[in-house]
Amino acid sequence: MAENPKMGVKNPSKIPPSSSPRSRNSPRFPLHLDLPDISPAAKTICEVLVRVSRNEVDGALLATGLAPSPELVQEVLRVSYNSPSSAIKFFRWARQLAKQSAYSWNLMIDLLGKNELFEEMWNGIRTMRQEKILSLPTFVSVFGSYCSAGRSKEARMTFEVMDRYEVEKDVVAVNSLLSAICSEENQTSEAWEFFEKHKEKIPLDGESFAILLEGWEKEGNVEKAKVTFDEMVKRVGWNPENVSSYDAFLITLVRGGRSEDAIKVLLKLKKNRCLPGLKFLSNALDSLIQQNDANHAILLWDIVVGSGLVPNLIVYNAIIGLLSENSKIDDSFRLLDSMVFHGAFPNSLTYNLIFSSLIKNKKVKEVSQFFREMVKNECPPTPSSCAAAITMLFDGYDPETAIDIWNYMDENHIEPMDTSANALLIGLCNLNRLTEVRRFADDMIDQRIDILESTMKLLKNCFYQQRGNFRENYDGLLRRWRASSIL
Repeated sequence: MAENPKMGVKNPSKIPPSSSPRSRNSPRFPLHLDLPDISPAAKTICEVLVRVSRNEVDGALLATGLAPSPELVQEVLRVSYNSPSSAIKFFRWARQLAKQSAYSWNLMIDLLGKNELFEEMWNGIRTMRQEKILSLPTFVSVFGSYCSAGRSKEARMTFEVMDRYEVEKDVVAVNSLLSAICSEENQTSEAWEFFEKHKEKIPLDGESFAILLEGWEKEGNVEKAKVTFDEMVKRVGWNPENVSSYDAFLITLVRGGRSEDAIKVLLKLKKNRCLPGLKFLSNALDSLIQQNDANHAILLWDIVVGSGLVPNLIVYNAIIGLLSENSKIDDSFRLLDSMVFHGAFPNSLTYNLIFSSLIKNKKVKEVSQFFREMVKNECPPTPSSCAAAITMLFDGYDPETAIDIWNYMDENHIEPMDTSANALLIGLCNLNRLTEVRRFADDMIDQRIDILESTMKLLKNCFYQQRGNFRENYDGLLRRWRASSIL
């Protein structure tokens, strides 16, 4: 039941109930059958609670001969959330035989709250007060139970009566309630209202603002996030430890299309010797990739990484992919060169992202040089990159590198090879290097590589236009091609 300070009740133990057991579909909690490492004693107790009728539970529990130690009670309660009635019977039996610990009581309070048995929950809290084992964790559990039931107002009322139970309403209690409220969908405004009411009464800390900013981040509320961030700077100043707050605020700005504002905030953070975390950099890049915003991505990167944040391989590949897609080749190479200094060694994906960009931008010389660097570093190009490179290199008058790429594919069995094979034959044909065409084509047929019919028609035109025995050369190739197609 909720404690309602508005009722003006002098004795909190007499507050009337305000709830009934859970009626909607409950989440499935763990059962003892789900836990392979449950102790034999706890398993025995759970089997009794499941199989024995309610009127016979006490006798059956006593017949087990097991003593309800705090450890056993806690183990049983953890797997009894789906059976609150049985849990209540078991806990009453255990209390008759042994004094139970504060932790066992907190588990029981949590079990009742999660099942929305709020009247029974408050009865338990009053008993805990009488036994002088009530503490903040008990109320943290109550906050979470009310909020998960969609009753954040009752959670706030519970906070207001904590002092009646001789539990201090401090910043930890505030943060616990803020966290419980913000964990539910679209409830950050409710948390902000509570924050506004108590910000002058209780000294708040960076965690208080981190919870709110993460709530606004989840809801995508840029304007409220800006107000909260300004309030944080005013109250707790700039603190390098407030990484979670900075992460949440900055990613809210980036996702909200306010990257310019995010960069301004980053510069202020840098000036005040503060820094967001790797979580922000990763999430911001994900958002900027969706927005295809390479310009802000590299600005943001240079500020954050230049201030001392050490990115990992995944983050490096993310930004290099974005830069390469937007033809920012110089920046891609700059970041590639910096990777080893941060212990993030480039892999095949890193190299292929840049290689594809060089191909797309028809950088013939650079493609040739970069291909050799890839081979040297044992980061082979993908089959699709090889095919695109071969076509581009023939168009760019560098057939030798195109042939080198094909030979590398052939020697290292980089498959599928069909597209690259056809690109090679067409490129050589266009240069009238027909002797090499025949040699490569024969080898491809031997390997059962698929030469397209359209490629064969192009080869026919080239061979038939030449004098000498080129016509016979093509006809022999055609016969081999047709024979291989039948097999």
